[in-house]
Amino acid sequence: MPEIAPPQPSSVEKPPIKVQNPSVTGDLRLHEFTSWIFRNRRFLRVWLPPAYDAPENQSQRYPVLYLNDGQNLFEAQVAFGGVEWQVDETADRLIREGRIPPMIIVGIDHAGANRMKEYVPYRSLRPSILRPRGKRYPDFLIKEVMPFVEQHYRVATGPENTGLGGSSLGALIALYTVIDRPKIIGRLLLESPSLFMSNKGVLKYSRYLKQGPERVYLAIGTVEAGNRNRDLQVVDDVLQLERIIRAAGFGEGQLLVTIDQGAPHSEAAWAKRFPEALEFLFGAQAGT
Repeated sequence: MPEIAPPQPSSVEKPPIKVQNPSVTGDLRLHEFTSWIFRNRRFLRVWLPPAYDAPENQSQRYPVLYLNDGQNLFEAQVAFGGVEWQVDETADRLIREGRIPPMIIVGIDHAGANRMKEYVPYRSLRPSILRPRGKRYPDFLIKEVMPFVEQHYRVATGPENTGLGGSSLGALIALYTVIDRPKIIGRLLLESPSLFMSNKGVLKYSRYLKQGPERVYLAIGTVEAGNRNRDLQVVDDVLQLERIIRAAGFGEGQLLVTIDQGAPHSEAAWAKRFPEALEFLFGAQAGT
């Protein structure tokens, strides 16, 4: 993941920028956001559903999905390797087809050079992260990002209306957050979680997932590491996490696990699986 320096802290809140990019489907707004927990700034990318500003919808409130590594979600120009998740196209299509309700999606940009530190809660030797900051992430999300979004947009609150997700380390910290702060996040999206980090510290911590989200989408490719033994290990880690989640009482309708044959560790793979994930987490069956 290339490291992009975030904006420096400032106490002045600027109005959002409405992204004018022909590759963006729908209404995408860019906020410069100050975190006093992490002592830095980054962008929040807020995608709004069709007709959000229509007069007849002014009293409507919308479910919201927060996704890490926001740079990779909507625009190829700023995405890692020039490949985006196509979150805007997918959400717009599923909403118009009536397969998910109108909803807000918030991309939380990573913090550039501090990305690994912020997404890892425990010390790690391989790779070396001796001063991780990931234990601050739940407060960052719940006490800073979520109140900011709820202040500026018509968000429906409660776990049933709130999702969190990411890929790789972004999925790892999403899993940690849901375990650390139960009953806040009701929909969890885990793409290729880096469960090997910190001697599998978050995987071990997942045994405390007692009052978890109402729905979890968990996916992994079979050629993510590019090495047969490592490929088998990362799949086995995900299967172990599945067993832990099942043991916590999650039934078939609450957990969907996808082992994607031949899929690598890439934005393209996560984009391909995103429609399935979004519909499982927020579709009509999710409210039953």
